[in-house]
Amino acid sequence: MIMKTISEVRQAFWNEYAEYYGHEFKTRKRQNDYSADCRCAFVDFVDYLERDGQISQKLANMVML
Repeated sequence: MIMKTISEVRQAFWNEYAEYYGHEFKTRKRQNDYSADCRCAFVDFVDYLERDGQISQKLANMVML
């Protein structure tokens, strides 16, 4: 599946990393409000998606948690 929006990438992350969803996810949190572990996992996840061709390089460069 090729993702084209930031929302799709975020939703895929929260689905894949359910261990963070329970205590980290908040709709009004900003990028730096998440723990370092959660942010690192997100960066690794986005990097994987881009390398695997599931998202474009442009989307990978602009998506934030």
